[in-house]
Amino acid sequence: MAVRTRDARFQQWQALLTNRTKRTRSGRFLVQGVRPITIAVRHRWPVEAVLRPAGRRLSSWAADTVASSDAEVVEVAPDLLAELGEKGDGPPELVAVARLGADDLARVPAGPGLLAVVFDRPTSPGNVGTLVRSADAFGASGVVVTGHAADPYDPRAVRASTGSVFAVPVVRCEQRDVVAWVHRLRTGGLPVRLLGTDETGAADVDATDLTGPTVLVVGNETTGLSAAWRDACDAMLRIPIGGAASSLNAATAGSLVLYEAARQRRSPTA
Repeated sequence: MAVRTRDARFQQWQALLTNRTKRTRSGRFLVQGVRPITIAVRHRWPVEAVLRPAGRRLSSWAADTVASSDAEVVEVAPDLLAELGEKGDGPPELVAVARLGADDLARVPAGPGLLAVVFDRPTSPGNVGTLVRSADAFGASGVVVTGHAADPYDPRAVRASTGSVFAVPVVRCEQRDVVAWVHRLRTGGLPVRLLGTDETGAADVDATDLTGPTVLVVGNETTGLSAAWRDACDAMLRIPIGGAASSLNAATAGSLVLYEAARQRRSPTA
């Protein structure tokens, strides 16, 4: 099949770039870039279609990706594919159309090694993607995005994650869902600690034991954690900082806490 005009199918794909409602209703999003597409295919993410530029030879990477995917391959006019790839220097080799992940906390593996991070009401897709990337790098079990928040399937978030959104479970839900999930885990015998992060926290993160099953909560970039989250957390942690900075970027703060948890888990006595 080929798409050479701005037909209905192209318009549906184009809407996935900027229209969150369309992404949610259709259950699909676009994947741009070599690394995100490679990781999506490697992790057997449900990809419905792979779009390639009509009349162009594919590189070995693109040809191998197409061959290893069961998705429909669609030739798209190069100028139209450039729009979907949001590249100013010509069409990308491939763009993928993928299914959204299920917003189910059961996707997050829960056991003695649980290390999940909750990002509450983030406004920046880039920050969401950055924290997902850090969660992947530091061995987190999953990322939960709560409240009225940026979409982790926004193309900017997917690019910022460099494909980690396909390697780490990412779930969108409300605070009450997370609290109920933690309660169920505790009732089932898993001693989960729910720890918030804030510049005014009572305990330094590097002086806190993060080796047990843990759910970390990072607040909004501007307002931090809500009062409801503060009440729900077992303790509030701070990252000791100096200099003229009064606080850290939310995704940076979350990344540092994840690193500290990973460090302690590699060397519990350090």
